Amino acid sequence: MDSVSSVAVRELPLFPLPELVLFPGRQLPLHIFEFRYRIMMNTILQADRRFGVLMIDPDSGDIAKVGCCAEVVHFQRLPDDRMKMLTVGQQRFRVLDYVREKPYRVGLVEWIEDSEAEKNLTPLASEVDQLLRDVVHLSSKLTSQEIEFPESIPELPLDLSYWIASTLHGVAKEQQLLLEMQNTAQRLEREADILTSTRNHLAARTALKDVLPEDSPS
Repeated sequence: MDSVSSVAVRELPLFPLPELVLFPGRQLPLHIFEFRYRIMMNTILQADRRFGVLMIDPDSGDIAKVGCCAEVVHFQRLPDDRMKMLTVGQQRFRVLDYVREKPYRVGLVEWIEDSEAEKNLTPLASEVDQLLRDVVHLSSKLTSQEIEFPESIPELPLDLSYWIASTLHGVAKEQQLLLEMQNTAQRLEREADILTSTRNHLAARTALKDVLPEDSPS
């Protein structure tokens, strides 16, 4: 098991969300309408504007123990005290215990970080970056739609590993595992496996698409 780097322990309001995993550096827009979370947001807006996002497992209903702290960077009040918010993921945390659960959960949490890399991760990060570009190119070819590759992809291996993980869709449990990893190399290697499998699948479908029109009856 990877070692945990505990920078500090603090109380943090918690916002569990079904099948949603937030990563550091990624934006999360929210529409706050439940009464308990309106209370929570009004409280944190008077403090440091930070709260924790935790994934709710869609099958078991269990709330994850590891999540990502979010900071409110913009908000708009709507009628009935509803709010629209833009938040950004900050550092990761692990819930040690619940301080209270009503009207909303507040946890005692410790910040966690990745262990220091034992080798140069630049080559691995470059490999993962290229795999992602291959997937985007093949997806564009398969759908016959131009898919623009984002210009703001992080270059640092740690930031890239978070960015890649956040782009995976429909695999919240896999994303949760990536969030919980505390080794950048392991996270990038797992992402390389996922992207390689996706690339091979898309390549096979693209090849089939190229062949079928010629063999299909008119």
